[in-house]
Amino acid sequence: MQPETRYARSGDLSIAYQVIGDGPVDLLYAPGAVSNVEYSWTIPAIAEWWRRLARFSRLIVFDKRGTGLSDRARGMPTLEERIDDMRAVLDAAGSERAVVFGESEGGSMAALYAATYPERTVGLVLYGAEARWAWAPDYTWGAKPELIPRLLEELKRTWGTLEMARDDLARFGPSAAGDPELERLWASWIRFSCTPADFETYVLMGMETDVRHVLPTIAVPTLVVHHTGDRVVSVEQGRHIAERIPGARWVELPGEDHYAWFGDAEAVASELERFVAGLAAEAEFDRVLATVLFTDIVGSTARAVELGDRAWRELVERHHQLVRAHLARFRGTEVDVAGDGFFATFDGPARAIRCACAVADAVRELGLEIRAGLHTGEVELGSDRPRGVAIHIGARVAAQAGPGEVLVSSTVKDLVAGSGISFDERGVAELKGVPGEWRLFGARP
Repeated sequence: MQPETRYARSGDLSIAYQVIGDGPVDLLYAPGAVSNVEYSWTIPAIAEWWRRLARFSRLIVFDKRGTGLSDRARGMPTLEERIDDMRAVLDAAGSERAVVFGESEGGSMAALYAATYPERTVGLVLYGAEARWAWAPDYTWGAKPELIPRLLEELKRTWGTLEMARDDLARFGPSAAGDPELERLWASWIRFSCTPADFETYVLMGMETDVRHVLPTIAVPTLVVHHTGDRVVSVEQGRHIAERIPGARWVELPGEDHYAWFGDAEAVASELERFVAGLAAEAEFDRVLATVLFTDIVGSTARAVELGDRAWRELVERHHQLVRAHLARFRGTEVDVAGDGFFATFDGPARAIRCACAVADAVRELGLEIRAGLHTGEVELGSDRPRGVAIHIGARVAAQAGPGEVLVSSTVKDLVAGSGISFDERGVAELKGVPGEWRLFGARP
């Protein structure tokens, strides 16, 4: 029997989800490019695949914002917003902790969720996933950006047609290609899952996303599965992911299908079931992925001398009130205040940037200017305060910022594709006490 579709509230949007089965472990399924939680039941292979996973789990499936039965997003959705949606779905489904399963493009959001919320993640499974879409000198498997406009025009022309369905199945599910009835159903599945305009937005976001820096910070048990002949995402991309996640288990399976439900779906399901069965019921997590923010007032000493001690203390107190109000607004956590500077952490980089920019604007009304620096990385949770190299990097980035400037590392920039935040290249800098060179960017909302 097809389960009931429900909606989870995530900010201003409603996210469609279903719960299948009642197994002992919650399994959150982050889909690939597009999906429709109701129409997918008309595709026999998908229906059987979901039933198979529900034999050993309480399976939670959902449509990403902008796809299927979920609300359309305003503008390009970010990874940060998508992991907010994942958390909202889990909350609505009554799940405190789950194994997160990211398939294809869903792998990047699953990886970011697991790194950001390890206390809510029992384990991570990545199937047919890639850490980056676009070609780069150090990532030669990616798509060349100059080819994307032509690809998008072709997709708009053929979207949801039998012609597209045949081409799609030939690449994504070659073992199932050539079946006229499946082609008809698949063409409908494409139309029900996404519009051409929404898919264009999805592709443009994907070409800007890079989660390679996130992978080493994942602290939960991880399984990475890939078909050796995958025609969409090469097996080298899967190996790249597995090599960078500490302790990840890597499994290569024979076959050319990209979608897990085609071909030897039982082999993928069996690997997943063994992994889930072997997970400890509880685990201690002392590391999370976080965005750190450092701010301080520019020219504070000279201003204090100009105003005198009492007036300066009153001005600093008003500054602190403004900063704390914006931290609350953008879900930041105050860690420390040293003189006139703040150290805070965030569970999302776009929220951190917007908070820093809002603070910079607000304090100008007090006749002050701040400098701010942000970096996203692994933070160790101690008994008193967070620790780790990421915090030192954030402080050094802040030291490079000019008056009124919000400066971010390239790691932060790579994680906020689709946010609408603008970046200005600030060149390469050496950060005191931190190895290597760092690309820095000025951020503007």
